[in-house]
Amino acid sequence: MAGLFALAPQGALAAGIGEANTTIFGPRVYVFDPTMPAGDITNVANTVFQKLESAEFSSERYALLFKPGNYNVNFNVGFYTHVAGLGQNPDDVHFNGGVNVNADWDNGNATRNFWRALENYSVTPSNGQTQIAVSQAAPLRRLHIKGQLHLFDFDSNWNAGWASGGFLADSIVDSQVVPASQQQWLSRNSQWASWNNGVWNMVFVGCNNAPSGQFPEPPYTVITKTPIIREKPYLYVRNSGQYDVFVPALQTNTQGVSWANGTTPGQSVSIDQFHIARPETATAASLNTALSQGKHLLFTPGIYRLDDTLRVNNANTIVLGIGVATIIPTTGKVAMAVADVDGVKLAGLTFDAGPVNSPTILEVGPTGSSRDHTANPTSLHDITVRTGGATNGRYDVGIKINSNQVIGDHFWLWRADHGTGAGWTSNVSKNGLVVNGQQVTLYGLFNEHHNEYQTLWNGNGGRVYFYQSEIPYDVPNQPVWMSKNGTVNGYASYKVADSVTTHEAWGLGVYSFFRDAAVKLESAIEVPNVSGIKLHSATTIWLTGTPGSEITHVINGTGGRVYANTPATAMRQTVAEFVGTGTGTGNGGTGAALVRTGWTATSSPTSGDVPANLLDGSMSTRWSTGTAMVPNQSLTLDMKATTTFNKIVMDGTGSNDDYPRGYAVYVSADGTNWGSAIATGTGSGPVVTVSFTARSARYIRVVQTGTASSWWSMREFNVYY
Repeated sequence: MAGLFALAPQGALAAGIGEANTTIFGPRVYVFDPTMPAGDITNVANTVFQKLESAEFSSERYALLFKPGNYNVNFNVGFYTHVAGLGQNPDDVHFNGGVNVNADWDNGNATRNFWRALENYSVTPSNGQTQIAVSQAAPLRRLHIKGQLHLFDFDSNWNAGWASGGFLADSIVDSQVVPASQQQWLSRNSQWASWNNGVWNMVFVGCNNAPSGQFPEPPYTVITKTPIIREKPYLYVRNSGQYDVFVPALQTNTQGVSWANGTTPGQSVSIDQFHIARPETATAASLNTALSQGKHLLFTPGIYRLDDTLRVNNANTIVLGIGVATIIPTTGKVAMAVADVDGVKLAGLTFDAGPVNSPTILEVGPTGSSRDHTANPTSLHDITVRTGGATNGRYDVGIKINSNQVIGDHFWLWRADHGTGAGWTSNVSKNGLVVNGQQVTLYGLFNEHHNEYQTLWNGNGGRVYFYQSEIPYDVPNQPVWMSKNGTVNGYASYKVADSVTTHEAWGLGVYSFFRDAAVKLESAIEVPNVSGIKLHSATTIWLTGTPGSEITHVINGTGGRVYANTPATAMRQTVAEFVGTGTGTGNGGTGAALVRTGWTATSSPTSGDVPANLLDGSMSTRWSTGTAMVPNQSLTLDMKATTTFNKIVMDGTGSNDDYPRGYAVYVSADGTNWGSAIATGTGSGPVVTVSFTARSARYIRVVQTGTASSWWSMREFNVYY
């Protein structure tokens, strides 16, 4: 690709400025120095903006990076542009003038101002206000705005145009923040002089001077402290001129910015420890070789089409993207897979679905991950997964989190409603996010338009701070969009599995625009009705749509329907607090044995008393090992589909000494990965009952852990819920 200056006026080639894109990061990264002429820097930034102002699905990518110092510049930031200071702290790089995002290209409508990033600098706006009118996938981090911050733009008639963002973290605004028509917003670990207003869903976590008021009017949800966070890693320049990546430390129970008392706590990693990827030369093989050698990865701006999974197997690996670096799997494999190891950091990465269906785009921990990562969790920052839009593609799951204690810090998982490939049977994605890990914490989850559940949460102890979701626009008719074996209208946007006993979420907004049919969704949010489930500040919105379409309820049949723009209650419904009672449907179990039709059983060893006898409903037949009890004998049940259960009963009556002297119970989704035992114990009689926290799995395995001269045998094996 030619350098940008080939497209710029000759005046942009003043002394010094020509070196801005000749660094180790390649021609799409411009590194500016305060000694360079301000006019030339502005010319470069404006040239990039002119190319990308309205280029919603461009293949071009740029990073505009500024070394420490003062800059008298004023420019706008368009699509696929990353503007960042290279100081260790935000005030090390200071702009006098302005760095702004407007929506002039769409007459003030910022609902499509996606895919850009602003971080790690301070700005004194020449007119007193910085305008950053953005929506999803446009994170604002480590900013010090010495004036007002406006999060919207005006149309040509001076009406406030819509915006559908957004995310602000680790930032200070000296004056007022004015969201105006901004529909929703998450602010984390930030502060301002005042916050002006809110529309539908504004969440504040660990912020100083958060606004007062109570959801739903005003629509504020305030959490005083951030329970656990590691701020996003970032590139900076040491005083010696060497590039490093700074990795902020893990912190708990924080309020305010990480740099309030000096440098953010953490450690620096030399750029020499990174493999610097360029799109014109990178291959999956070369990247995996670097990872296997213990290197970190830094993706420079561009599009990376990869024919194999990137395997992040080493603890504490950093994978950092700059300039909206974009990865596309081309052969139907997982794009990136992280092992069940400590402390991996993934940041600033965009993934596009590839032309061949992938089972998952980003997998964090393999199936069955069980390690405890409390002391050093994996963290994911500014991760975007797209299905269609720029290029057609498909997958089953966007992000699957199997590891425990993972921290997510700003996701946008978007199945395109417009652009290339956008169609119900074209850019198919079943789920944006599936969480199987325990104690996973997410801040800023934007998840939209997928064909089934947008979010499916299977792990216990999950926490979500801010959720924004539009359900799919393009459902063609009701019969193709029915959950629970065709018995319930639609798929809830936010689905917590029936087996989960503890989960908490704050600030959940689910919106509908059923563009193509009069489709109904029974409940925007489905959760088990148990005492460990707590939801705060949930809302549904009917944006527009085919007459007769609706979201019927907010949570579990609670909350009124939204179906029109007027009256106000037809457009917006809210549930301020939902706490499970432990007696409702969806969890707790019925105590009845599950129907075993089609189930099969195998054992090791197997005798003439075959395992099928366990499932035949007859007390006159039995299964046995045909030999004395020793450790590691096993019995495996295949229920043929994922099933929720909380108890098994092994009935060995008739041969009363054949009960297991010791047992361990395992479950599996695939019959291969079993993880740790969910229950262990010692039998004491012919009927052994094992109860445990409800699980969802296809397979159950009981392993004999004791020793006895008797055979291990039983008449019937029943599973209960």
